[in-house]
Amino acid sequence: MFGGLPELGISNGEDLKETLTNCTEPLKAIDQFQMENGILLPTLQSALPFLDLHGTPRLEFHQSVFDELREKLMERVAIIAEGKDEDRYRKLEELLEKSFPLVKMPSIQPVVMQVLKHLPKVPEKKLKMVMADKELYKMCAVEVKRQIWQDNQALFGDEVSPLLKQYIVEKEAALFSSDLSILHNFFSPSPKTRRQGEVVLKLTQMIGKNVKLYDMVLQFLRTLFLRTRNVHYCTLRAELLMSLHDLDISEICSVDPCHKFTWCLDACIREKFVDGKRARELQGFLDGVRKGQEQVLGDLSMILCDPFACNTLVLSIMRNLQELLSQDALPRDSPDLMLLLRMLSLGQGAWDMIDSQVFKEPRLELEVVTRFLPAMMSVVVDDHTFTVEQKLPSEEKSSLSYPTILPDAFNRYLQENRVACEMGLYYVLHIAKLRNKNALQRLLPALVETYNDMAFSDIFLHLLTGHLTLLSDEFGTEEFCSLYYVLELKFVEPKYVKYFFSQCSEPVKELYTQLMEKLEAHKKSPPPTDETPSLDLGLHPVTVPTTTSTPTTPL
Repeated sequence: MFGGLPELGISNGEDLKETLTNCTEPLKAIDQFQMENGILLPTLQSALPFLDLHGTPRLEFHQSVFDELREKLMERVAIIAEGKDEDRYRKLEELLEKSFPLVKMPSIQPVVMQVLKHLPKVPEKKLKMVMADKELYKMCAVEVKRQIWQDNQALFGDEVSPLLKQYIVEKEAALFSSDLSILHNFFSPSPKTRRQGEVVLKLTQMIGKNVKLYDMVLQFLRTLFLRTRNVHYCTLRAELLMSLHDLDISEICSVDPCHKFTWCLDACIREKFVDGKRARELQGFLDGVRKGQEQVLGDLSMILCDPFACNTLVLSIMRNLQELLSQDALPRDSPDLMLLLRMLSLGQGAWDMIDSQVFKEPRLELEVVTRFLPAMMSVVVDDHTFTVEQKLPSEEKSSLSYPTILPDAFNRYLQENRVACEMGLYYVLHIAKLRNKNALQRLLPALVETYNDMAFSDIFLHLLTGHLTLLSDEFGTEEFCSLYYVLELKFVEPKYVKYFFSQCSEPVKELYTQLMEKLEAHKKSPPPTDETPSLDLGLHPVTVPTTTSTPTTPL
């Protein structure tokens, strides 16, 4: 408990024990020890007997004086560190040298920790001693730990890893939450609200103003994104930068080449729309990537791969297409639309770019603009035409029924192109939100076959389920139940289906229960006896473990 005192020339318990062992008059020896090691204030000696008369133990008195002096000293350390004296850090280093031998003494330890905290550069020897002692390391302020972490990436990784895992768990919990509706879904929280999450705040505090630690975290996020394809790491990359922006940490924001782009995009995400002015700003940042600095595209692609950014881009594309229809204009004639597609394509290609280390914007297939988007717009026109037709007087109505088949180009690009598929899926969400039963019945079958099974990703299913709750009673009809049956055969997460039907009225719930019973009976029924037996050669499928998991949003 008193280790380190002899190094400072102060007597400890061992010295008292030795004195009492070797003395002939113990009482005189104790008085002498008290005088030499007590508070060295001459005027105090005459006052101490008064405390004895009041029954106040000397230990209690000395402890109260010690506590008061310690608090004053800690305050003084902070004042010196925050002052403008050129010698302030030299003074603190001298104090550290004198006090460090007592760092294991609980009563003195707070003073030592206070000095360490306020030194911008703790002597290397002291840092190594702290790092070697688990208890001391644990007690250190984050300011000291940063100095240790910046030269020990593995140790920093050990500290950061649980936070990154926690972040992913929280994102997936939000996706699978039963609190789901058209008014409250995964994309409802504002960027500012999301940045107040525990993990982002902790990481921000751990990084402080240390550029080296910030770069380490970004490297962890790139590595994990590459290993898992989990797009939530892209969200964290953007949230972390904007959290540092909120705190005005210019030391980091000024050196991150993605800062202004992310700041502008963050404003778009907040508004859920990329307006013309911000579109031009974003284009300026993309066009401003200089030769020799192409690696910046890797980080920009991660920021655009963030589901919140992707959501904003596609919603903006949908609104842009509506405006083009009202103007009788073609997609290829809109510079704003072309920029949105460019950014969506860059975000969708993030994993490929980082994996290949070829930092070049992916080429957007021209036919997505000249074939797919016109096909999608024709579906909108069909729907609008039918709606207008239904409002006409009966004598003016034609015998045309609502189209049931989608254009070939729409289906083909939904299956073959990820950018087209992303837009197609959002169009389905748009139709579901409008409660357009006819259009939805026409579109849902197209979800069975999509690029990389994007229709069965967690984020899309989360949104679709929330949107379909508006049409819960429609599932009482035969058409909708048959569509559901087709999709159920491919659903990756049946929990979405169960949740959706739990929101329906009682008759629909009963239909769902009956359908589930029939499906179960169909699964359990044995094959007909006259069926030709299969040739089982013992070649059963083997699940091979890989370093990547199923992507949250396939890229």
